[in-house]
Amino acid sequence: MSDIDKPVALVTGASRGIGAATAKTLAANGYHVLLTARTEGGLEATETAIHEAGGTATIAPFDITDGDAVDRLAQAVGGRWGRLDALVLNAAILGDLMPVSHMEPKDFEKLFKTNVTANYRLIRAFDPLLRASKDAHVVAVTSGVATTPRAYWGGYAASKAALANLIETYGLEVAAISKIKTHVYNPGGTATAMRAKAFPGEDPVTLKTPETAAAEIAGLLKA
Repeated sequence: MSDIDKPVALVTGASRGIGAATAKTLAANGYHVLLTARTEGGLEATETAIHEAGGTATIAPFDITDGDAVDRLAQAVGGRWGRLDALVLNAAILGDLMPVSHMEPKDFEKLFKTNVTANYRLIRAFDPLLRASKDAHVVAVTSGVATTPRAYWGGYAASKAALANLIETYGLEVAAISKIKTHVYNPGGTATAMRAKAFPGEDPVTLKTPETAAAEIAGLLKA
């Protein structure tokens, strides 16, 4: 089956961790996967793993905070496939953990630019292609701190809470007029580089693997 005939998924942050694992899982499930991240080497590694397993993928290395680049990617996807069947909003930054009153404005703004505004731009750009799908899904990867506050996590937590609300609101808006389903997914403690930065003394063996999280995300696309 050519990539034109397969369902098409876009996964952000696909160079490592949950994003890379999700891309591989979706490719194994028959999707043609569009891989995005800033790290081209990581994307190429994910793409190679997918191809070696018999799947298909295309890399699109760019910074998701570049709104014009997001729009150009949507135009390219529309020109080739005419639709998008799954959008997995996984890319995020943690920032530095500190009291809210100690955060520099530029750092707080960077968190929201990456974790919220970039995802708004992705939804805005790809909405017509999602509407063109017969069974479209948008999955936003969030965090437990989005709903349960934790001291020193204010910037990251606020950005993830905003993302969850954004996705749920979008879901309400499109539910009756399209085939788009939205999902807010909290993976819980998962063995990723971001988790290691937040909890440097934690044993990763005690955590969920990115592959387990990927399987759960893939399950949402069947809902």
